[in-house]
Amino acid sequence: MFAEENPISIVLNALLAQSGWEWLAASLGILYVILAAKESIWCWPAALVSTLIYTVLFWKGQLPMQAILNVYYMGMAVYGFILWQQQTTPKDNLRISNRPLKFHALFIGIGIMLTSLIGLYLSSIPGNRLPFLDAAVTVFSVMNTALMVRKVLENWLYWMVINVAAITLYFQTGYYVTILMFLVYLALAIYGYKNWRALQIQAQTA
Repeated sequence: MFAEENPISIVLNALLAQSGWEWLAASLGILYVILAAKESIWCWPAALVSTLIYTVLFWKGQLPMQAILNVYYMGMAVYGFILWQQQTTPKDNLRISNRPLKFHALFIGIGIMLTSLIGLYLSSIPGNRLPFLDAAVTVFSVMNTALMVRKVLENWLYWMVINVAAITLYFQTGYYVTILMFLVYLALAIYGYKNWRALQIQAQTA
């Protein structure tokens, strides 16, 4: 009988087996969040290339909603770059803002409804993996990216929850390098919230 591999060896072997494209996409994805947390416009070019690679990887890996999500991310990367570039003077600056509790209740309610509908549809198609979790990550990521582009502070709180859900999804589907990326995302979401909050307070007292 062969000795069973320990969990650390299994994870390391799985990471080494991942493609160079996934490593590149994950690295650019991490760079994107770091730059976004610093309010740097160069976060969007990094996001564009990362999501282009992920679109291909997820489509081949039978995660159609994740592939569609990354197509959406590509469009938002272009939109975000243009929008942030236009804010060149203090008068025109797109400031960090908050949304009221009613907005967030509606936001979550719409997200749950869309997740249920899309999840039901995906579950009826043979071969789709984890349809409801796939749908949830996609729906809330799409909705929350719009908040991030508009510099709504609470987007970072939503990303914390979305990242945990994404880690679960990618663990069960074998995207181990992407799990590492989302673990970093989770830490950066905490940093992003604190940094944007500090920048918001600084702008209000200036």
